[in-house]
Amino acid sequence: MPSTLHKTRKQISKKRNGEVNALHEKSRDSLRLHKAGVRDQRLEKLAAARNKREQPIVERVTFFQQKVREKGSEPLEVSAIQALIHTYVHQYDEEYDAVKKTRRAGRPASTKEDLLKIKITALEKEYQAGFLIPDITSAESVKSLDAWEGSWAYLSSLPWIKVTAAGNVRKAELPSKAIV
Repeated sequence: MPSTLHKTRKQISKKRNGEVNALHEKSRDSLRLHKAGVRDQRLEKLAAARNKREQPIVERVTFFQQKVREKGSEPLEVSAIQALIHTYVHQYDEEYDAVKKTRRAGRPASTKEDLLKIKITALEKEYQAGFLIPDITSAESVKSLDAWEGSWAYLSSLPWIKVTAAGNVRKAELPSKAIV
C-alpha cells in the first residue's frame, strides 16, 4: 500500500543514472531510503490496526446484507429483524459449547473459551441496550445496503438503526470506534 520507498528509490536512481546499489552507508540518499522504509512500515502497521478495528463492523454488515438478500431484498419488520439479531448474537454458541465440552473437569477455561464467552456476553449486552445494524426497515435503505460492495467508505452513507431486545427502534450513527 505505502509507496514512499518505491518513489524515493526511483528518484535516487534517476539522479544516479539508474544505480542505487552503490550508496555510502551514511550518505543522504541512503538516509532518505531508510527514512522512507521506516515510514512505509509505520503506515502498514497503522493500516493493519485500523482494519482489525473495523473488521467486526464489516462482518456485521455483511451478515445482515446476506440475510436481507436471502429474504428477497425486501424491507423487514421489527420482529424479523429481532430474529436476525438473535441469530447473529448466538452464532458462537455451538463453538463455545464444543470448546467447553472438550475441557477436562477441574481444568481452567482455555483462552479460546474465555474469548468466545466475552464475545457472546458483549453481543447480548449490546442487544439489550440497542444493537447497531444498517437500517433494513425501508425499501431505499435496503436498496443501498444491497449495493454495498464491502468498502468502509460506503458504510458512512448507509442509514443506521439501533434495535433493542424490547423491540424499540431508533436512528443511530455509524460508530467511529470499534464495536464488539
